[in-house]
Amino acid sequence: MIRKLLKTEFHKIYKLMEISFPKDEYRNYDKQLSLMDNPAYRIYVMPDMETDDIKAFIAVWEFETIVYIEHFAVNPDHRNNGLGSKILCEIIKIVNKTICLEVELPENELAVRRIGFYERNDFCLNNYPYMQPAISDGGKPVPLMIMTHGKHVDHYNFHKIKTLLYTHVYKQV
Repeated sequence: MIRKLLKTEFHKIYKLMEISFPKDEYRNYDKQLSLMDNPAYRIYVMPDMETDDIKAFIAVWEFETIVYIEHFAVNPDHRNNGLGSKILCEIIKIVNKTICLEVELPENELAVRRIGFYERNDFCLNNYPYMQPAISDGGKPVPLMIMTHGKHVDHYNFHKIKTLLYTHVYKQV
């Protein structure tokens, strides 16, 4: 059902990224594309076999014990039919490691709905302060929260996740 994205298809998911995420939550085209050369980074897609388009994508960083979902988006034409849950289920089976992701603070209806979606898919909201460093050129840090699949993490493991992300994904020391 899902497969790894070919580098030549990157432009398709970048368009979806632009319409699905605030500008401060993704890199410019060239920097995002260059991640495809990093062995820890991969993008999985669900292609639309009829149109050669992408129904959805999920971009992950796979580390020794943790997989971080950096971006996950379903094409607006394919939302609200269970596709997102199917893709998450497939990723969980493929990686077989602790999975974490970032979500917006539950301060508006869309953020609350997104958190609810992940909770229905067995993710737990960890109530620790977290700030995503600036990811885009000229961007600002974004206050977010970390969710983990299957169970909450204690403060020690939260700090390990945060350090891993800051060091390897955001290149912060």
